[in-house]
Amino acid sequence: MARVALCARGLRLQPLRASPGAGARWHSRIQQTSLRFSSSGMTLDSMDRKIVDRIIRVDHAGEYGANRIYAGQMAVLGRTTVGPVIQQMWDQEKEHLTKFNELMIAHRVRPTILLPVWNVAGFLLGAGTALLGKAGAMACTVAVEASISEHYNNQIRTLVEEDPEKFQELLQIIKNFRDDELEHHDIGLEHDAEMAPAYSVLKVAIQLGCRAAVFLSERI
Repeated sequence: MARVALCARGLRLQPLRASPGAGARWHSRIQQTSLRFSSSGMTLDSMDRKIVDRIIRVDHAGEYGANRIYAGQMAVLGRTTVGPVIQQMWDQEKEHLTKFNELMIAHRVRPTILLPVWNVAGFLLGAGTALLGKAGAMACTVAVEASISEHYNNQIRTLVEEDPEKFQELLQIIKNFRDDELEHHDIGLEHDAEMAPAYSVLKVAIQLGCRAAVFLSERI
């Protein structure tokens, strides 16, 4: 679980660590993106602070919530045949969260005050849907990842409309993570998400919750 601690000069976030089995491809791509972002020398002083603050804050909250969802799923299904699939997706989400932890520290962006809520709500959502079986957990994954992908696409459009050159590094990070979320969405469908009880109702309910979480995390 990520722990958030305030220090005298800003925010210190201790990121979740990926397990030793996390895919090297994901780590390599995120590491390369991190180097590009740092090497540019760009800070929030040379960007539109309001836009970037909101993006980093809400994306950190989203990745934190996703980690808690997968933690809840693993608590229930970790020892089943679908456990390794869930673990693989969770490891990738840990890498995402680590990157946004770094960006928050580098650009002195405060986290949403709702992190304790997303901590509990995310775990309960993951564990609750996992209690419906593999299909229930995968239905949750499909709903959440579809919402996150849509959210990332909206951010990409915003940054491109503002100034694609100025926001090049942040755009690349978001595009990479968007692609990961789309892959998770497809994995969920491949693993019988649509066979979950009341799949359509469950999916809509989860997506409404995700949209509400995005709206609140951007602003609070």
